[in-house]
Amino acid sequence: MKRHRLKCLNQFATRSHELATSLEGQIASNVKFEPSHTTCCAYDETLPKMVVFKEILEFMKRLPIQKALTNQHKAFKSHVHHFWKNAKYDEVNDVINSSVSIDGEDKEIIISELLVREVLEFPDDDNSPTRFPERMGYNCLLNKANYLKACFMKPYKFFIHSVIHVLSHRKGGYDAMKDYQMCMVMALVLNKRYNFSRIVFHYMKDNITSSSRSWMYPRFV
Repeated sequence: MKRHRLKCLNQFATRSHELATSLEGQIASNVKFEPSHTTCCAYDETLPKMVVFKEILEFMKRLPIQKALTNQHKAFKSHVHHFWKNAKYDEVNDVINSSVSIDGEDKEIIISELLVREVLEFPDDDNSPTRFPERMGYNCLLNKANYLKACFMKPYKFFIHSVIHVLSHRKGGYDAMKDYQMCMVMALVLNKRYNFSRIVFHYMKDNITSSSRSWMYPRFV
């Protein structure tokens, strides 16, 4: 009886290990790249199509999140892929642990909300809010799951388009904003404090638990 029980336990342990290894392999293979995700802004007023956006461009140049908007940090695909493939969330310390391979050697990376704030130079802190009641110049029904870019005036459409592409956690759906994105826009327009760092870090954690990880925030990683 004892031998039979031990044999069953060994089989269960072996099968559990196989399932865990299989799941880890599936997650790793599902890390996807989306080229238009978190692209940076270029304030090139010399382009003919940009003439109509001159005023909003002047406004955007004064925004306090310039590094996140315009930084053209060189990102190596192999590093970003390796980071998300190996990323794990440490709930106890509220950090993301991962690594990147440099010259064949794995380098440990630990990401926290504080590090996101420091590296991207977001002007926020732990007490900065993440929600606002205002909904500027929106010409459709409020309090929906998505806010359509088409329902804003043309200059704001360009501004919103830029914010969505730069700071969105999604791999698509660039014609609509989630509520947190609307709050980002409101904070920037009204010059209010907003916890950009918390939002970025939150969706980085969310990406780790997804069954289909993406190369999220490649410029930031």
